[in-house]
Amino acid sequence: MSFLKKLFGGGAEESSSGKVLETETYKDYTIRAIEMRAGSEFQLCGEIEKGQGEDAKVHRFIRADRLSSPEQAASSALGKARQIIDEQGDRLFS
Repeated sequence: MSFLKKLFGGGAEESSSGKVLETETYKDYTIRAIEMRAGSEFQLCGEIEKGQGEDAKVHRFIRADRLSSPEQAASSALGKARQIIDEQGDRLFS
């Protein structure tokens, strides 16, 4: 069953409880790099959040990039999140 969940996208639910590798604040957004293992590698995964409490909006992104260490994955996820914010701003929550 686990194989089928990963094959059809069910693995993303498992990553929602992933370990936070790094957190950063950028232009009123909170960025979190999330650990997402892909075999012996780490896949680029993160969250962008704006607001607090019930008003908080969260956008999760997962990219195909695979990196060899959690440090590389965290650095890349934070960089990708900054790029997404610069390009899309609040539109990413629509």
